[in-house]
Amino acid sequence: MRAFNEISFLDFKNNWLNQIKKEVESQGKDYILKVDEDDYAEYLEAEYRLIPLEVDLDSEHIAHPTKVKDWTEGRRSGERYEVEAYKCTVSYNFTGSALLFKVQSNPWTMTSYEISVDERNCQVSFSFNIRNQDPQEFRKLKDECFKRAFTNLPKLNQNVSEINNVLENTIRNCIKVEKQKYLKENDFFAAINVKVNSDTQSVFTAPTLKRKIVPQPQIPKGKEFASEPAMSREMYYDVLKVVYDSGKSMEKKPALYIGKDEEGLRDQFLFVLETRYVGVTATGETFNRSGKTDILLKYAADGSNIFVAECKFWHGASEYHKAISQLFDRYLTWRDSKVAIMMFVPNSDFTKVLNTLNVETQRHPYFKRKIGERGESSFSYEFHLPKDEGKTVYVEVMAFHYDKK
Repeated sequence: MRAFNEISFLDFKNNWLNQIKKEVESQGKDYILKVDEDDYAEYLEAEYRLIPLEVDLDSEHIAHPTKVKDWTEGRRSGERYEVEAYKCTVSYNFTGSALLFKVQSNPWTMTSYEISVDERNCQVSFSFNIRNQDPQEFRKLKDECFKRAFTNLPKLNQNVSEINNVLENTIRNCIKVEKQKYLKENDFFAAINVKVNSDTQSVFTAPTLKRKIVPQPQIPKGKEFASEPAMSREMYYDVLKVVYDSGKSMEKKPALYIGKDEEGLRDQFLFVLETRYVGVTATGETFNRSGKTDILLKYAADGSNIFVAECKFWHGASEYHKAISQLFDRYLTWRDSKVAIMMFVPNSDFTKVLNTLNVETQRHPYFKRKIGERGESSFSYEFHLPKDEGKTVYVEVMAFHYDKK
């Protein structure tokens, strides 16, 4: 496919949201009237929320070049002849929703390149021909192709938030419209003395809803070392979504956070996490390395850590830096690669705190780069371990506004 050049963003957005409408409509009367709206809406949001694309430059892999025939122009007009060349293929790992590689961003820079996307293995690649065995020419061509292929990626990721921001309202509205349609139909049937199937009269009966399956971490037989994190990306994203959605929900229910200390607030999140995943245990105030971490998810089969989180009240930039250093210097081991820092903010000027969080995070000595944003107050970063700059740790910083006294 041509990178970011197959379908306009406007058409993609309309198609994506219409797909939600069609799925709701396809469920039928019995399902729509009986299903719990919140459960169904949560399920659809998990299915249709788009994850921004991120190409991992450190994962670059150059395949063994193969000899091919190429065409070159002769000296005279229209003259062409075959020459021998090398076909080079360069691939990268990526995270995010693979279908976004097809979408033309808005705005869009007029450049593109042919790419191949392997959704199953989360790899994206491109190829080019080189006629001379010249490393400098190879690097130049590779960089040119990469730039043409991925120039529009950051702009598209900005567009993705436009869809995700209207996702919940779109889903809720689709469910509401369908339900009202069937309720109106039932009222009409009753008015003309047509007996309505009693099984479809209860709006509040909630049948079992099949939720999106979250893959569990797998430990291959005989495996002793893994440079990749033990927790799958999809499960990591699910954990972050559960924590972030729970934290935002608590903002609307002050009774859940008023008068509670860090431990009391942490237990609210633990309650959700410890029942969600099969084969995983969730604990609080657990010893890890040389200190106690607030939230720790462990793989039950061998007790290995797969997720670590720290909970702190916001007390300014200086204390925030201390919290990051404490997490990295005392709690994390070499194998802890996916963590979260949850900040509880009592300040009234929440926007100012969010800006400070973003700036101060990038000033920390262990910071590598910012990856993106999962929400208005959830930010994704890459850090490195204090004594091993080659070891990447994925850090999600989330802030929740708990300002009621």
